[in-house]
Amino acid sequence: MAATQTTAAPPTASEARPKGSRVTIRDPRTGEILWSVPEAEPPAITHAVEVARSAAGQWAVVAPAERGSCLRAAARALQAAASELAGLNSSETGRPVEEALAGIAAGASTLEQYAELGPVHRGHSLRGNQLASDYTVAEPRGVAVLLTPWNDPVAVACGLIGAALVTGNTVVHKPSERCPRLGEALGEVLAPAFPPGVLQTVSGGARVGELLTTAGVDVIAHVGSSASGARIASAAVSTGAHSIRENGGNDPLLVDGDVDPAWAAGQAAIGAFSNSGQICTSVERIYVHEAIAAEFCAALEAEAALRNSNGTVAPLVDTRLRESVHAQVAQAVELGAHAVEGGAVPEGQGAFYPATVLLGCTDTMQVMTEETFGPVAPVQVVPSFDAGLRQACSGRYGLAATVLTGNIAHVQHAIAALPVGTVKVNEVFGGAPGGSAQPRGESGQGFGYGPELLDEFTRVKVVHVAAPPPFALQLPGEQLADMERSDLDQP
Repeated sequence: MAATQTTAAPPTASEARPKGSRVTIRDPRTGEILWSVPEAEPPAITHAVEVARSAAGQWAVVAPAERGSCLRAAARALQAAASELAGLNSSETGRPVEEALAGIAAGASTLEQYAELGPVHRGHSLRGNQLASDYTVAEPRGVAVLLTPWNDPVAVACGLIGAALVTGNTVVHKPSERCPRLGEALGEVLAPAFPPGVLQTVSGGARVGELLTTAGVDVIAHVGSSASGARIASAAVSTGAHSIRENGGNDPLLVDGDVDPAWAAGQAAIGAFSNSGQICTSVERIYVHEAIAAEFCAALEAEAALRNSNGTVAPLVDTRLRESVHAQVAQAVELGAHAVEGGAVPEGQGAFYPATVLLGCTDTMQVMTEETFGPVAPVQVVPSFDAGLRQACSGRYGLAATVLTGNIAHVQHAIAALPVGTVKVNEVFGGAPGGSAQPRGESGQGFGYGPELLDEFTRVKVVHVAAPPPFALQLPGEQLADMERSDLDQP
């Protein structure tokens, strides 16, 4: 059904005052204040980096297998604390408890994965002289600052923490200011598995993040918005730190004319509405072939209506995000799009926003060009697969893209053309364990997750070892005999 628009409620978002010392968190379901958490002050941030620096030398020489054992202990502790952490996740971000538990299980699995990968992370042998040895050695970079998001806070943090620690770096972790209690609790669970100073947690907003990124550390890893990522990249250039960034995306879904429209609509709904659209690789814009557009759009509208009617769309993290999402939807409607489902700020408390389907979208609309990060599915009908592919290749982001088609030639053309780090064919989410990705454009830089993330947290030293030339060593007795023979040779 068509949606009517209502006036957004006054801001009740989590607040990180630039000159304040506390972060206030509100319940995304009710808008009520949950708690206020102190921000780390500059002396505490400096101290945390100094402690990490002092612990780095000893941690770097610990055998990788022993570091892996510490990660396994951390994974066991995480599993034991799953219920408590899931409750905090749900309270602070609105994520359903069962989904929060799944994220925690993924985090524990990732720690265990890096416990296995760390000891077998190796350099390369090089071809040179037969009587010499040439090889590379991977060494830890030093102190790593990890800045992690709120939308999948435990799984993402564990991926970066696991890779950084198993390769011998020490870590200062700043969780998102939108889930500070969860971040602090996660640190309290994981840190005892490691020697003192190896893993520390500091809380706060953008001010704390800025102080950390300019503190002279060796690695800065960030998962979050492209705007924040750009500032972090600039800071890394100034300090010489290595930066790893997975930032915003505007991921396209390209639907070919030869697929079942109901199935394709189901995939689109999963991609656009899961976690209320608050996933880095959510479907953000849809290009559907005109041959199946009518059936696809009707099925997608029904998918959204079902989610709205059964109450399975969780709230957004706060009303600040909801206002941003609705502003994009309102702009699209003003420019001619039709909200056939959702599209209005609901009455009542909290930061809820309905699953929304927008038809008649064009590239003049922000929902098609910017990251929305909400449960919005904007649809543009295209005359051909090639036309849709050209549209999908547009934009300044380069995180991921999905293609639904039964045509192998179209698959190969899309894989070759799409300027993104990840291409998914016929499944919006999924992938084998240990998969990695390298974002492009304003979506970031460096590998995230998988074995390649170990390379990001290490630097390579090339070693050349050659044998010395032959050298006859004479003993003192032999030298005396030589002298006597020399005397006999005198005339």
